[in-house]
Amino acid sequence: MIKSFLARLKQGYRTMPFPAADMKLSPRYLGLPKLSSLKLEKAAAACPYGAITDGAGLDLGRCVFCGDCAKAAPEAVQFGRGYRLCAGSRDGLLIGKGEFKRAEALGAELRGIFGRSFRLRQVSAGGCGGCEADCNVLQTLGFDIGRFGLQFVASPRHADGLLVTGPVTKNMELALRKTYVAVSSPKVVIACGACAISGGPYAGHEECAGIPKDIHVDLYIPGCPPNPWTILDGILRLIGRID
Repeated sequence: MIKSFLARLKQGYRTMPFPAADMKLSPRYLGLPKLSSLKLEKAAAACPYGAITDGAGLDLGRCVFCGDCAKAAPEAVQFGRGYRLCAGSRDGLLIGKGEFKRAEALGAELRGIFGRSFRLRQVSAGGCGGCEADCNVLQTLGFDIGRFGLQFVASPRHADGLLVTGPVTKNMELALRKTYVAVSSPKVVIACGACAISGGPYAGHEECAGIPKDIHVDLYIPGCPPNPWTILDGILRLIGRID
């Protein structure tokens, strides 16, 4: 026991500041893309999941951030280091030549309800485990989302909203609906990851149902999987804790 206490004292304070000027991101991290041109024929041909349309732009909701498009057409597509990728609408995830518009906070009434204490029930609806892992890591000492009043809970009856990961397979569609109904109103829904937003690599598969259209999504968090900082930024932005 004494050795454990000494080791903890030696480690010191381990929780990372957020937001911070110097974010700890992997050297391989690919963040917010920038388009220098909408002539994207070569980039579109290189994209494995149809996230790019020549003449239109790049859909962050389908992008898995593999970087193949930037390798094929570096004159048109460059990936930056920006981790603030969340949008408040599906259309807001389309990257053109203009400035990317980030998600906005909920209305004043909902911010008053959720702004200081916000609990989410995470629903893994057929995902690979990547998005789920990056949600789990937010609860560790390094990220410590509890300091912001955020918490993942076991029961939807204790939750203020749902965070959905995975493409929502047909076998999980009913479970998602039941979980959604069990959350008291008012409530929010967050689509986390390319699979939850668009089906990701599974888009078009006969077993991929997607989030039902009658379930309103309040926040879209792109990525495959999203970086933990991206998830945290989106949630805090949604409840008005950061601008």
